[in-house]
Amino acid sequence: MPPPHSPKQNRILAALPLADYTRLLPLLEFVEMPAGHVIYEPGRPMRHLYFPTTSIIARLYETESGACTQTGIVGNEGVASISVIFGEENSIARVIVQSTGDAYRIKADLLKKEFESGGELQHLLLRFAHALMVQTEQIAVSNRYHTVDQQLSYLLLMSLDRLPGNELHITHEQVGIMLGVRRESVTVAAHKLQMTGAIRCRRGHLAVVDRQQLEASAGENYKVVKKEYDRLLEVYRSATASSSEPPARQFKRFFQPAR
Repeated sequence: MPPPHSPKQNRILAALPLADYTRLLPLLEFVEMPAGHVIYEPGRPMRHLYFPTTSIIARLYETESGACTQTGIVGNEGVASISVIFGEENSIARVIVQSTGDAYRIKADLLKKEFESGGELQHLLLRFAHALMVQTEQIAVSNRYHTVDQQLSYLLLMSLDRLPGNELHITHEQVGIMLGVRRESVTVAAHKLQMTGAIRCRRGHLAVVDRQQLEASAGENYKVVKKEYDRLLEVYRSATASSSEPPARQFKRFFQPAR
């Protein structure tokens, strides 16, 4: 089991081969991530990428009129501001800490150099980027066609999948900002979900009581995203298992004749 504050609490870092992980380790900086902390503002250069371990990072897009909506969240399954490795230098969205926790950050130019050298890190980052694209697509569909009840259910499930326990520390106002709706609409939606027995509400807290009921409320979008992230976690598990094999066993497995 990894010690407290270990980079290996992040799934990508934990899945790296030992040589790659050892090379990255001195480049990683531990940072505390309090909820509400703004990592990047729109138009600002992205000098670091963040690997969450116990925190959740959200990406918010704000229009010129001031309307705001979440376009994706990242927990210990990924890395925030991954667009840097594809050539984006300045953030086009506000990137904030949604849930308090920790992370490790690395200078953008260093990770970009590691990515461009190929290898397992590149493979894992590309697989994560694909899963994040699926998440963003489903958020777009949900914003257009789903009720606030469904959007709230989706947000709760996606957040709790990245946290221990079944309780999310977040206010109705913060949820409203994430979903791009009024706080009053969130309160009504939360009350409906509480009446069905799916969640329990108290000031600043939303707890899941019946996950099956909540998944039914979230609808097909959550199922699509969950399926994609399950595939991503399987990629991580396979990479971790492969990197943990003794060298002699890896050599033998690699050169086994085809049947």
